[in-house]
Amino acid sequence: MRELALLYRQTAADLSIAREDPASTSLARYLNDLLGRSHNLAYSGAARSRPSGAWHFYAREFPRIFRRTLPFTAAAFAMFLAGMGAAVAVASADPGFERFVLNGKMMDTIERREMWTHGIVAIKPFASTAIMTNNITVSLAACAMGMFAGIGTLYMMVFNGLLIGVVASACHRAGMSLDLWSFIAPHGTLELPAIFIAGGAGLILARAILAPGTLPRRDAIAAAGSTAIRLLLGVLPLLVIAGLIEGFISPTDVPPAVKFAIGSAMLVLLTIYLSSARTTEP
Repeated sequence: MRELALLYRQTAADLSIAREDPASTSLARYLNDLLGRSHNLAYSGAARSRPSGAWHFYAREFPRIFRRTLPFTAAAFAMFLAGMGAAVAVASADPGFERFVLNGKMMDTIERREMWTHGIVAIKPFASTAIMTNNITVSLAACAMGMFAGIGTLYMMVFNGLLIGVVASACHRAGMSLDLWSFIAPHGTLELPAIFIAGGAGLILARAILAPGTLPRRDAIAAAGSTAIRLLLGVLPLLVIAGLIEGFISPTDVPPAVKFAIGSAMLVLLTIYLSSARTTEP
């Protein structure tokens, strides 16, 4: 299908040239007929061979696209880890860096050995909705900012890693590492991979801009945009589920062992889903 699309565009360009030459009337007629037949083949063939609907997309197409674009997701993850590692290193050498990055109120709460997340418990439904909205916004931004040659996506991945690294360092210094990671574990095993996938989508856009390959840059961006949009659609359910868990389970007094078990189960299920979904049509 990708080769057919490329040939279709090349033939359309040839047709445009042929129409400007009065001596090429028969050639133009032939090319126009060829374009019409290829258009019908592409769309009617796709309709016959692929079942439509959300079930097909989430059961087969999204996992397939994820695996095909895994290097971009891995690159986004590496950027996140680089920011997190740099933050831990700097905060370990200079504890004042934590207060510089985080607001004073949050640092005061951590120094009192209190979690800043307890306020979520009293307003679970509203907090859960706000969390979902924020996570979806971050994912959309991580993808869309790839249009700035990837610089925006790089910034978002590194900055988010830096924030978690600083918070982790501050909590470790206050003896609250268990509280922090037991809070992150239930929802983070879905939320963070979803954000990395969105970041990978942004890097796909960046590659189309910087290195379009054999395609014209406009066509490369259009193809990359189609892939990026499907990746974003794929992570939306992950972000919704993560938001529900973060609003209703993560900040509660559920034992840490249970929270880690929930997080582990979510990660295993996500791994099975993304790696084992069927890749071929029946």
